[in-house]
Amino acid sequence: MSQFEIIAEAGETPAAEPELARPIEVVEPAALASPLVLSSPHSGRVYPKSFLAASRLDPAMLRRSEDAFVDELFAGAHRCGAPLVRAIFPRAFLDANREPFELDPRMFDGRLPPHANTRSLRVAAGLGTIARLVAESQEIYARRLPVETALRRIEATYRPYHGALRRLTQRAHRAFGLSVLFDCHSMPSVVAGTGGAERIKADFVLGDRYGTSCAPELTATVESELRRRGYSVQRNKPYAGGFITEHYGAPGSNAHALQVEINRGVYMNEATFSKLPHFAALAEDLTAVVAALSEVAQALATWKAAAE
Repeated sequence: MSQFEIIAEAGETPAAEPELARPIEVVEPAALASPLVLSSPHSGRVYPKSFLAASRLDPAMLRRSEDAFVDELFAGAHRCGAPLVRAIFPRAFLDANREPFELDPRMFDGRLPPHANTRSLRVAAGLGTIARLVAESQEIYARRLPVETALRRIEATYRPYHGALRRLTQRAHRAFGLSVLFDCHSMPSVVAGTGGAERIKADFVLGDRYGTSCAPELTATVESELRRRGYSVQRNKPYAGGFITEHYGAPGSNAHALQVEINRGVYMNEATFSKLPHFAALAEDLTAVVAALSEVAQALATWKAAAE
């Protein structure tokens, strides 16, 4: 698949910024059999024409922020009885792994709402709910956006995504007594470091907010299952988990959240956005990992119920 073939228009309205006609997709299992809910917030690859027109960058550069094909790698979750929520919109358009209003006032014409978080570290880095930068600190937009564009984007894409996550995690909690949100991402094989470009050595990085967002046996299960299949794994460095992991992970309330980052060099050519030959084998491995995580999560639910 080339880097331009999936750039498409999702549908337009007369508004200054078009809304995606279908901003998210929920892939449901034939029968709910797991407390797991899988989330893929950064794998969307539908780029509205008006967004491309407002950007000073070409589509290939904008795609550098995608967690390309992660939704496909975890598509087997439904075979384990778990739903998958995936974004259709791209991360460069809106980042669902942020607070709803992490916004940089320098990006917009007009006054932001008083509840906007304009001082977070992510906003300062140019990576708020609506990002200012992409790839190697490249400015996305040619000019300031109307504030109304930001508010409309949040309403049309962010709210449906998190509405689905809340509905599915609450459903899992009702059915099983706990929920486990597995937040699925990918990471570039080379990142900017203090001494210049640094290659990520691990195939996977698991983020559980340093043990605060999920039960340790859940993280340990994913790590052991990946290592057993020959992959190298790190925990929490350089990615400990973002807003989704922090917001949905409350082990004391039987709500667990674990983030996984896959090294893109493991499954794709990062320059051409093409899948490597063993892509399908990795997807099967990840389905097996999800099945093992589901089994441990169900055992944890049974133990919790017996202890109460």
